[in-house]
Amino acid sequence: MSTQEDVISIKPHHFVDILRSLGSGKSKYEAHPYGHAQHIVAEHILRDRDVIFEIELGMDDICLPCKHNIDGICDDTIDTSFRPDAPSSKGEWNLMIDRRWCERLQLKPGDRMTARELCELLRDNTSDITDIYREVPADRVAERARKLKAGIEKFLD
Repeated sequence: MSTQEDVISIKPHHFVDILRSLGSGKSKYEAHPYGHAQHIVAEHILRDRDVIFEIELGMDDICLPCKHNIDGICDDTIDTSFRPDAPSSKGEWNLMIDRRWCERLQLKPGDRMTARELCELLRDNTSDITDIYREVPADRVAERARKLKAGIEKFLD
């Protein structure tokens, strides 16, 4: 977690991923072989929906312990076979997606809000997410949107 207690530094897409997992029926988050902290952050968020988030576009609290965090830069790569227009660098891909989320939600790095408030912003601004994931095939975006919507509903319930 970030140095300030009860403040989670988070990239928008990481919160979206947590909500999407929740929407797919996941109720328990497991440690990942990469060593990142998604499982820890997800459990914290689900215990305290009013925890304070600080929007980050670089390394957030999920990225910090990851084995792919090399001096603040993600050295992981992604499969671009289904999205040849996308960068193969996971760091570049995530930054592109996070910038789109920030534009959509009118957020900027350093903005603070509760997890619940960010979830409400997502609820109110995600009727169509194809422009955020425009490099991804439509069927995958539709599935992502369905799970995200279900996760938002579970989180806010």
